[in-house]
Amino acid sequence: MQKNAAKPLGLSEQDLQKLNELGVCINYNGYGATVSDLHFAPDALYRELSAYSSPFAFMADNKCVYEQLLTGYTDDMALAMAIKPEYQTDAIAVYILPDLAWARRISGVFGNELANLAPSRAHAVFTYTEQGDYQISVRAPLTNKTGADVLCASFPTGGGRKSAAGVNHLPLNQLQAFIAAFERQYT
Repeated sequence: MQKNAAKPLGLSEQDLQKLNELGVCINYNGYGATVSDLHFAPDALYRELSAYSSPFAFMADNKCVYEQLLTGYTDDMALAMAIKPEYQTDAIAVYILPDLAWARRISGVFGNELANLAPSRAHAVFTYTEQGDYQISVRAPLTNKTGADVLCASFPTGGGRKSAAGVNHLPLNQLQAFIAAFERQYT
């Protein structure tokens, strides 16, 4: 959680939690292969949000929108958390999500949640694409936020930041090669 960034505002813990939830939900709503995967088209959600000078006013006036985002996030995260790792060691964990809209929506924030739950482990979350391959979201260990960019850039269509990176299209037959490279990077 990044609630510490808002601490200087002097808000209550409850208000800080609400701001954090809204931020997570807005981020979550941006993931998906197509706009139809999302709860709201990003431009429509932006128009809803931009009409307000305060996020608290938005949450109070647009309870339907906010609650749909929060419920969607909560439901999707529960489904993701029920998925068992495809491969796991003390250093890495690999998750393959099903080819469903909820999985495409939750992939990025699920990687963040896994990193927070096991900060000394690197995580890779695989989702299926419409092209019949994998999209991969990688989070370096929070205790060593490096290497995700190098790992992902070693595969075609890969790149990103040191702490969080990805591969846009990995052929299905490259799964084991990716896992081996992932393990070498973080072991």
